[in-house]
Amino acid sequence: MKAAICYERNQPVRVEDVSLDAPRRDEVRVRLAASGVCHSDLSLVTGILPGRLPCVLGHEGAGVVEEIGEGVTHLARGDKVVLSWVTPCSRCFYCRLGKPNLCELGERINKTNRMPDGSTRIHKDGQDLNVFSAIGTMAEFAVAPANAAVKLPPDAPLDKCALLGCAVTTGVGAVFNTAQVAPGSSVAVFGAGGVGLNAIQGAAIAGAERIVAVDAQPAKLELARKFGATDLVDATKADPVEAIRALTNGRGADYVFEAIGNKRTVEQAYEATRKAGTCVVIGIGSIKETVSLNLFMLPLLEKRLLGCWYGSADVHRDVPRLLSLYRAGKLKLDALVTRTYALAEINEAFAAMTSGANARGVIVF
Repeated sequence: MKAAICYERNQPVRVEDVSLDAPRRDEVRVRLAASGVCHSDLSLVTGILPGRLPCVLGHEGAGVVEEIGEGVTHLARGDKVVLSWVTPCSRCFYCRLGKPNLCELGERINKTNRMPDGSTRIHKDGQDLNVFSAIGTMAEFAVAPANAAVKLPPDAPLDKCALLGCAVTTGVGAVFNTAQVAPGSSVAVFGAGGVGLNAIQGAAIAGAERIVAVDAQPAKLELARKFGATDLVDATKADPVEAIRALTNGRGADYVFEAIGNKRTVEQAYEATRKAGTCVVIGIGSIKETVSLNLFMLPLLEKRLLGCWYGSADVHRDVPRLLSLYRAGKLKLDALVTRTYALAEINEAFAAMTSGANARGVIVF
């Protein structure tokens, strides 16, 4: 099969023929139908996201189960599935706490880009390849942990459902699960990329009255309006903090989401949050950066500063709910897909994402 492989930092990704092992116990083989193009994959290429190379990219995908390993009971051949980049074990402390997005097994898999036993199922000329989140959706097939596969209805559109694997679940989940945005509230979102747009439409679905989108690219701001933003702030022309306060009677927004992963925008998002409001950081920044908060003001303002990992989601619960919202016409999936690409066009897709040309690019197989 063919797979997109990162061999070196800041070098073009190469699409090459690789070999794939059969699924072992508690694993499934999936024929990919679509894979979203996400900043996290590019972050592995640039080195912002640490990880051993060479590595098969892709962590946002959907496809059809073609083979099941021993012990798999919740899936059968022919089932449509979304692949989750956090594999929940259902047994660890965090899974039992109701936070499977923080699963200890899933964390270990994401740190190593290997199967739970430390091995890999993809090889190139006798060399073992690491696989992003142990699913590697930028490939024609994936052998993945069975618990990472979320079953879909037979009529689910796989090219759209692929986005439920990361961007939609992360952005909408940040609104529904992490912040629990209340109807009639004010919301601001820093960053109108794939995740930010989903935080915006999540806020609209939640019934927020005012939704302020902040970005430095006019094209992204126009997309934000289509997904529910009531107000747009071009960060190159106005101070986002002052603009948000001016739109919220001087107080700041009830809920502010940062979907960029930048020190300054995180600090601005916190500043733009009203007293006793909630600031949620979704964007992944550099491990070398630290955010500064005024120690005197921290207790005085009673703001909540929350991190958000994978939309605080339980994928086996939330993916079916999101699909129901899509079918009800409330969740925009079709509009998220700006352009589709062949796997061989992966570097072009990354360039378009970086330029802000796409709401979401999707590789189709």
